[in-house]
Amino acid sequence: MSRLPLEGIRVIDSTYIFAMPYACAMMADLGAEVIKIEGPGHFDPIRLSGAFADNNPGQDAWNRSGGFTQLNRGKKSLTLDLSKQQGRDALKELVRVSDVLVENYTPRVMRRWGLDYPSLKKLKPDIIMMSNTGYGHGDGPWALYPAQATTQEATHGLCHITGYVGDAPSKAGQSYDDFLACWTGLFAVASALRHRNKTGEGQWIDIGMYQLGCYFTSEHILDYAANGRLGGRIGNRHPQRAPQGCYPCAGVDQWCVISVGDDTEWAALCDAMGKPELAGDPRFAGLQRRLENHDELDAIIAPWTKERDRHELMEKLQSLGVPAGPVFDARDSSLDPHLWERGFMEKVVCPPDRKLGTRVVMGRPWQLSKAQVKVKRPAPKLGEHNEQMLAEVLGLDEDKMGELEDEGVIGVIPQNARRVPAVRNFDEDVRNGVFAYRDPDYKQKLGI
Repeated sequence: MSRLPLEGIRVIDSTYIFAMPYACAMMADLGAEVIKIEGPGHFDPIRLSGAFADNNPGQDAWNRSGGFTQLNRGKKSLTLDLSKQQGRDALKELVRVSDVLVENYTPRVMRRWGLDYPSLKKLKPDIIMMSNTGYGHGDGPWALYPAQATTQEATHGLCHITGYVGDAPSKAGQSYDDFLACWTGLFAVASALRHRNKTGEGQWIDIGMYQLGCYFTSEHILDYAANGRLGGRIGNRHPQRAPQGCYPCAGVDQWCVISVGDDTEWAALCDAMGKPELAGDPRFAGLQRRLENHDELDAIIAPWTKERDRHELMEKLQSLGVPAGPVFDARDSSLDPHLWERGFMEKVVCPPDRKLGTRVVMGRPWQLSKAQVKVKRPAPKLGEHNEQMLAEVLGLDEDKMGELEDEGVIGVIPQNARRVPAVRNFDEDVRNGVFAYRDPDYKQKLGI
């Protein structure tokens, strides 16, 4: 196997929460040296949110978050308080010996600190900088607004077309825009590195997550621009496919999606249900009639699916050429043999001093034929690589590092870890509807 695509590339990851931390984690998978920058007093909030390993925050909860483990695997951790001049000076020196800087502050922050692209370009002319903001940089009226994926689904219009007829607008899922920004950021950095290899020029990548969301609602935007039609919420229905829906299956909260695209698939579904005569029923002849009588179709299909296992139903319909798939929950995905065979699920062994054991993380939704890409190591402890980065990379002596520690510029314990989470009562969470269920045998089933 050849070397990894990003070997020899150093990436400074000064980002928080989800989109860009995940993008930088995949750069680490691809061979880059990724240095996670956090302030001792302003560390990544993901460190103290979500689920903790074995439901145990421990004495250093900021190093035990499952979400942080997923989004920051393979990185090194350097704490720098960028609100202080010493921290900014250290970051500037790091820029001089790095290839890519990724940040996700609101536009005013990096300008105020003298760390915007024009300033960094003077330090290293071929630096590649990627800025990920809600609405992009520039003079637009929303440019300075803070944003997060959970609100941007509303502002770019996705919520308007997500939900059931006559019901309220809905979220599409878990941080939808963050995934779009992550994948777009990876593509953009790869393109910028290729351009630099050919020309010697760096560049600034300015991502507006709002625009990414608009791009993925493009057919609705274009339909209005071309036809004056305003799309709306249609639940699990589809304007060009019928029947389409999420149908109940045998068991509690078990479902299978069925999507019929033409008359041939409709006839195959009718045969599978043991009702071949429906294929010739004038109520359901052709797409338009099936769309008009979709409620009647659902009333016929649902009792049939309710008696069948969702996996067996999917297998039968797929064999007949009818698109179908079971609805997975978190356990289904974690244990799915196909995801494991594809290498999408990976086991990462943590050092004994972390007391985390072996953890399971998601890999990447793609494979490379000429490189074996895997998670290199677990996410770092806060400030775990301070000495290595400052001494070996920046050449600071012990006195200078001690001074930075005394000034609170660096550190390995959060200065304001006032919100250490309590142990969760999972049974109570299930009763309150926070979780559907808890599987106490999850470790055995995962083989960890």
